Amino acid sequence: MTEWLGLRDKVVVITGAAGGMGTKFSHDFAEQGAKLVLMDIAEERVEKLSKELADEFKVETLAVVCNSTDEHDVDEAVKKVVDKFGRVDVLVNTAAILRFSPLEDLTFDEWKQQINININGYFLTSQRFGRQMIKQKKGTMVHISTVASHFPETYSGAYSTTKAAVNMISKQIAAEWGQFGVRSNCVLPCLVKTPLSKDFYKDKEVEDGRSRLVASKRIGELKDISNTVLFLASDRSDYTNGDEINVDGGIGIMMQDMIPKPGGRRQYAIDHHKK
Repeated sequence: MTEWLGLRDKVVVITGAAGGMGTKFSHDFAEQGAKLVLMDIAEERVEKLSKELADEFKVETLAVVCNSTDEHDVDEAVKKVVDKFGRVDVLVNTAAILRFSPLEDLTFDEWKQQINININGYFLTSQRFGRQMIKQKKGTMVHISTVASHFPETYSGAYSTTKAAVNMISKQIAAEWGQFGVRSNCVLPCLVKTPLSKDFYKDKEVEDGRSRLVASKRIGELKDISNTVLFLASDRSDYTNGDEINVDGGIGIMMQDMIPKPGGRRQYAIDHHKK
C-alpha cells in the first residue's frame, strides 16, 4: 500500500492538523513515509503531534503555528516549508468550523466567522502554497468539503454556503493552474463520524436510523475520508483534476429507496415478482 501510493518523502502540508480529522490525515500520511508540515493555530497540540509522529514513524515533521486567515502567517508558513524542504508537493485543506443556528437567529458576526475560516482560509492557503507549486510545475491540493455543499445542511448557518464555495475555488484552481501541473480536488463526506458529527451517534437509534439511509448500511469512519485523501494526494490519481469525490456510503443514490411501499420496498418487489 505504501509503495503503491508513492507518497514516501512527499512534502505534505495539512491545515487544521491538530483537529480530529487533521490528526487522522497526519497519522496516515506519516505511515506512508511522507514529510509532514502540520499547520494549526493550536500551538501546544500541533507541536505535540509533530513530535509524536516523528518519533513513531521516523519521518521528518515541521510544526507551524498559523492562522490560515492571516496573510502574514500563511506567507511565513510557506517560507518555513520551502526553507526546510525546498518544495511543497501536497496541500490538504482541513481547517473549518460549523456553527448550528436557525438562519433567523444567526448573528452577522457568526456568519462572517464561518465565511472567514471556511472560505478565506482555504483561498489564502491555496493561493500562497499554489504559487510555490506553480514555480515547481507540479503540486496537488485536496480540500475537505461536504455533500452538504450541494444540499443545504439546515440550521447550520453558513456551513453549506461556505463549502459550496470551496468546491468552486477548487474547480477554478484546477482550470487555471492545471497548465502548470497543479491539481485540485475536493472530498465530500456525508454520514461519517468526524469530530464535528460524533455526538450525533451517541444515540444508538440515531446511528441505526442513519445507517438505514446509506447504501452501504453503515456510518463512515475517519479512515474512509483519509483513504480518499491519500489517493487524491498521490500520483495514482494524476488524471483526476477539478473533481469532487463523494465519501457518503451511497446515500446520494438512495432517494427512491427512502419512499415507503406497503410491507417495505424489498418485500413489495418479492411479492409482486411471484405473481
